[in-house]
Amino acid sequence: MELKEILSRCDHTLLTQTATWPEIRAICDDGIRYQTASVCIPAVYVKAAKDYVGDKLAICTVIGFPNGYDTTAAKCFMAEDAVKNSADEVDMVIQIGWAKEGKWDDITREIAAVKKACHGKILKVIIETCLLTDEEKVALCKCVSDSGADFIKTSTGFAGGGATFEDVALFKKHVASHVKIKAAGGISSLEDAEKFIALGADRLGTSRIVKLAKALEG
Repeated sequence: MELKEILSRCDHTLLTQTATWPEIRAICDDGIRYQTASVCIPAVYVKAAKDYVGDKLAICTVIGFPNGYDTTAAKCFMAEDAVKNSADEVDMVIQIGWAKEGKWDDITREIAAVKKACHGKILKVIIETCLLTDEEKVALCKCVSDSGADFIKTSTGFAGGGATFEDVALFKKHVASHVKIKAAGGISSLEDAEKFIALGADRLGTSRIVKLAKALEG
C-alpha cells in the first residue's frame, strides 16, 4: 500500500493536556502537507484551527474525553458547540460504566442523542476496548450500529491500551455494514498501519505516521 493512501486514512492527532496553539497550528500544517483525513485536536482549538485551514483540511475534536462519564446532556452540548465552532467530525467516549452494567439501550440512546447534536457531521464512538471483555465489545458493536453513528473507534489512548488487530477484526465481524472502523492508540509503524487497514480499519488515529513520512523524506 502506498504511503499516500495510508496518510489519507489518518486522523493526525494531538490531544495532550499541554497542547498549545503553535503545536496545533503545526499539526494542521502537517495535515495539509501530507493530505491526512483530518487533524484531531482539543475542542478549545477547533474554531481557530478551522479559521486557519479553511477548506484544506477536516477538523475533528473529542467530547466526553477521555473518561466518558459526562452526562448525556453535557455530551450533546459539547457536540453541538464543536459543530457550531466548525468541527467537521466529533469523536465521543461512551459511558463505560453503563457497558459494565449491561445498559445497552441507555448507551444506544446516548449515542443517538449525540449524533443528533452533531447536525449531520461525522460521529465516531470510542468504546475503550482495553477496559472491555469481548462480549461487551460485541454488544457495543450493536449499540453503535443501531444508534446512527458513523464509526466505532477502539481507544482514547489514555486508558493504558490502544488498538489491537484482534479488536479491529472483531469490529469488522460484528458492526453493521454502514458503520466504519477507526483504530486508535499505539499505532507506531507503517506495517501496523497497513495491517489495520487490511483488517477493515477505515481510519487510523495516530500522530506517528506523519512523523514516519517526514523521516522517510530524510
